[in-house]
Amino acid sequence: MISQKAKYALRALVALARTAPGETRMIGEISRDQAIPKKFLEQILLELKRAGIVTSRRGRMGGYGLVRAPSEITYGEVLRLIDGPIAPLPCLSKIAYRKCVDCQDEASCEIRHVFERVTLATRAVLDRTSLADSLNLADIEIDAVA
Repeated sequence: MISQKAKYALRALVALARTAPGETRMIGEISRDQAIPKKFLEQILLELKRAGIVTSRRGRMGGYGLVRAPSEITYGEVLRLIDGPIAPLPCLSKIAYRKCVDCQDEASCEIRHVFERVTLATRAVLDRTSLADSLNLADIEIDAVA
């Protein structure tokens, strides 16, 4: 399950993806339109700015905008930034791997094998689905991973 923070981050980014290239949106407008608490959104956008996903401009024509094209920002990238590893078990994490304390042998662990397939399929969808794709949900193909 993704956190509320990640959900808000994705909603804010999709809102920014709808903005014309080179234009910005005010934080209050995003907060109101997406029903995200303004203070929480400020923290999220600051984190996304530090990661190089959004940029901000001060002044009357200021606001937030995407640094890269919506087609270049994936759900997987954002989820890892906000929530950390995309893995239901610690032994399946790419960036925060640790052995399960109750596991005798990863190679023969039936639970790990099943969740490894789930994890690989989930990562594949998230890493190939961009903000641009989410604007056109009918165009997203969800393929079964063998």
